[in-house]
Amino acid sequence: MVAPLYTTASGLLFHAGKIIIITVGLPARGKTHISRALERYLRWMGVKTQVVSLGDYRRKTLGGAQKLPPDYFTLGEKSPETIALRKKISDGCEQVIWEFFEGGGQVVIYDANNGTQAARQQLADKFDKKGIHVVMLESLCDNKEIIETNIRSVKISSPDYRGWDPDQAVKDYYSRIRDHEKYYEPVEETSWPFIRIINVGEKIILNNIQGYLQSRIVFFLMNIHNRFRTIYFARSGQSLIEHSYKADSDLSPAGWEYAERLKEFVMERRAKSLEAQSTPTDRKLVIWTSTRHRTHHIAWPFLASAQSLATHQGHMGQGIVSAVVTPEPETIQVASPEAIAISLTIPTGTSITPTPLSISTTASEASDPSPTLSNKAPASPSVAHMPVNIKVKYYPEDWDRFTKDPYAFRAPRAESYHDLSVRLEPILIELEREQEGLLITGHASVIRCLLAYLIGLPASEIPVIEIACGDLLEVVPASYGVQSQAFHFWDGPGRKGEGAGAGGEGGFEKDENNFYENYAEDTKGKKVIVTGTHGTDDVDVMRA
Repeated sequence: MVAPLYTTASGLLFHAGKIIIITVGLPARGKTHISRALERYLRWMGVKTQVVSLGDYRRKTLGGAQKLPPDYFTLGEKSPETIALRKKISDGCEQVIWEFFEGGGQVVIYDANNGTQAARQQLADKFDKKGIHVVMLESLCDNKEIIETNIRSVKISSPDYRGWDPDQAVKDYYSRIRDHEKYYEPVEETSWPFIRIINVGEKIILNNIQGYLQSRIVFFLMNIHNRFRTIYFARSGQSLIEHSYKADSDLSPAGWEYAERLKEFVMERRAKSLEAQSTPTDRKLVIWTSTRHRTHHIAWPFLASAQSLATHQGHMGQGIVSAVVTPEPETIQVASPEAIAISLTIPTGTSITPTPLSISTTASEASDPSPTLSNKAPASPSVAHMPVNIKVKYYPEDWDRFTKDPYAFRAPRAESYHDLSVRLEPILIELEREQEGLLITGHASVIRCLLAYLIGLPASEIPVIEIACGDLLEVVPASYGVQSQAFHFWDGPGRKGEGAGAGGEGGFEKDENNFYENYAEDTKGKKVIVTGTHGTDDVDVMRA
């Protein structure tokens, strides 16, 4: 299972020792995307992992390509100056790797071309002599569309091509690729374990993979892709009976207004996103919800719009709406053991007035066996709605443990954030597999865990991530990290953290009794929560 389950004195997990993963492949083959995604997953497992990128280190040390000798990126005969510069960069990267291992790190992903057998062998021998396990990770790609997309979306935006005309930058990068192709040697040596990925997940070939951790790495790599998509997160709207898990009540009138506004805002943001990426507008939007009524019904306006559109265009039943009910907990499990994945294809920019739509599902609507999934932050359902002063008075020891470590605290008959993170492993894999745009509606605790995984936050920061009702979180996975923003779209009943009266904006009373649900969610005046990446850059997340 993922999420850090335990720690050891050495800092190493799963009896796997220290591992260096040496990436191999021509430029623009998705090596950086694969490296960053794997780093994120291993860190979530609790494995101390770092990507060491030769290109990033070279840019930080020497600057952009404009400052380099003309023969720096060509193979074959080189000038003494170029040989010295390249040796300086490679030696510097190796020093960073050794420092990470000596500091307690367990896995290093060395992101570089490593295109010749001699260079790979020399590098692998150095680490093998020191007891470091070596794994070759080769990325091959013969899909011209993937290569072109990778060049345009990632490579020409790097400092190497700052100020260049995009078409000229693409042309120059292709010339760099052609030069590497002359000397490239695929991984054929079987003396080292290797993983060969073809077309970023289309096919995978293995050799001599050993142990649990290496097997988990292979499992993860079998489920990734690099297709552009946007992931949206949103809380559910106000329900008729708040703070009662057993009631499982429907949305209130204000909750239905919230659902309608969410649909309009998501489609608006999605249209802008697809237009900015020059992406076809007929791509599907996939919606994941729990089977709690208030969360499940958030998706209904999307279905109603799609049904109205299909009726209007006269081709109902041609794939415009497809609803898939998935009762298996290991398949889609966001906030309960059963969940619903709703796939929609809605042409961007379409304005349709939704018609009432009745949906019946075959999935069980039985109560979740873990009540605290709808009463997060972690708390027993019998005390979740109590005022803070009552909790402090009657449960001082529990309260003290909770405030010291909100992530690991487990109340009686409840589960901690850690327990939830471990149970979310199937969702993380499905999240990586999903290639279409995705909207996830659920409870704040579940969204916090998923968002922390995508951005790369440490587990200790999960409980204090702000997830306010009325905010849409937009996450775009990219090769060099994850770009995240929050957009405020709702001020009506159900939004937390703002009062009514003279200082209020929505004309509703702040619920002082709902401490757990409002933990770290005061978002008054906020427009953007997160604009960060993980990996080589710092992450900036607004917290309480």
